[in-house]
Amino acid sequence: MITQLHHVQLAMPKGQEDRAVRFYADLLGLKVEPKPDILAKRGGVWFRHGDVRVHLGVEELFTPAKKAHPAFLCDDLNALARTLEAAEFPVRWDEKLSGFRRFYTADPFGNRIEFLRSED
Repeated sequence: MITQLHHVQLAMPKGQEDRAVRFYADLLGLKVEPKPDILAKRGGVWFRHGDVRVHLGVEELFTPAKKAHPAFLCDDLNALARTLEAAEFPVRWDEKLSGFRRFYTADPFGNRIEFLRSED
């Protein structure tokens, strides 16, 4: 029945779109994707790279997701970790998933984000 994941939605505080762009576009390399006019007035920002889509929507009573998270496959995990740390986004390596190297960080709003690469 389900054939593909269309996008991941994360929450963000109102008026913080510039911070979202600096993290998701400037650091992670996703491109800003225009929102349909009817949704743009709600705030937030959408990102895309190929089939990977991340939508950040404004949540009035915002609370960051500390456990639930997207996990992104990455081709150069070490380079991304260095980039994030240089931009003052600490990474926490976790070796507990067999067959993968991975780390966690948080976006500018405190949402948990996982990055991983297959060891195969």
